[in-house]
Amino acid sequence: MRFKDLPLEEYFSSGHTGCQGCGGAIVARLVGKILGEKTMVYVPASCLIVFGATYPLTSWKIPQLHVAFENTGAVISGMKAGLRILGKKDINVVGIAGDGGTADIGLQALSGAAERNEDVIYICYDNEAYMNTGTQRSGATPYKASTTTTLHLGKSEHKKDVPSIVAAHNVPYVATASVGYPQDLINKIEKMKTIKGFRYLHVLSPCPPGWKFTSELTVQIGKLAVDTGMWILYEIENGIERITKKVIKRVPVKEYLKLQGRFKHLDESQIAHIQEMIEAKWAGIDINKP
Repeated sequence: MRFKDLPLEEYFSSGHTGCQGCGGAIVARLVGKILGEKTMVYVPASCLIVFGATYPLTSWKIPQLHVAFENTGAVISGMKAGLRILGKKDINVVGIAGDGGTADIGLQALSGAAERNEDVIYICYDNEAYMNTGTQRSGATPYKASTTTTLHLGKSEHKKDVPSIVAAHNVPYVATASVGYPQDLINKIEKMKTIKGFRYLHVLSPCPPGWKFTSELTVQIGKLAVDTGMWILYEIENGIERITKKVIKRVPVKEYLKLQGRFKHLDESQIAHIQEMIEAKWAGIDINKP
């Protein structure tokens, strides 16, 4: 499906209270458009549950559930089991959780659902911190990013590689995406619709207030994350890995970092170190592999 051919129907409608330029809202809207009306959505505690479905209002035009923070994998497993008992086998069950609810508090439920190969879709919209509660550091916060709990020095630990953790469960499909490359994101959501078993998509979703940039830069920053090599677009289908965006000539990472206030404390030596980390990571990747 080409971007220009997306359905006109909206299953995550306008009128929500998300911040201008919210990457998570872009993800939710595309999920609704591509998966369509035969879809049930679960959203745990996150920005998306607040701006998309604050009682008694909701922007979802398809069934949407909310239970608790840590149990996305368990709840979507139960939803699918209930539908199976009712004989409704053509309903897409999808959980959309933030990085805190995925990489940290929800990791055990995610792992359980993946290990059982539940026939569900799990999407993490990764804005790289606990944005809903004030931009606290999460396991998915990148190295040296400043948050309200890492202060001016930035996070000293590296970003948790959740897609690789999920892939280690030998599930049918794992992929990464970025709102900066919407066609790639569309392709992967569309592909997940056709696959049975556990499917996992990890989407980089820039956050203007949390990353400290102006709202019109969301897509540009999401694109730069890929073009600099900070974020790799790939998919693993039945154990076969494929790079879906081959970055031949990478943009210097400084161009990505300088647009975000969360990295303004970095000096030239620290930026150079991050560049070295990127080069080392890409040294082990064969971009010519089909």
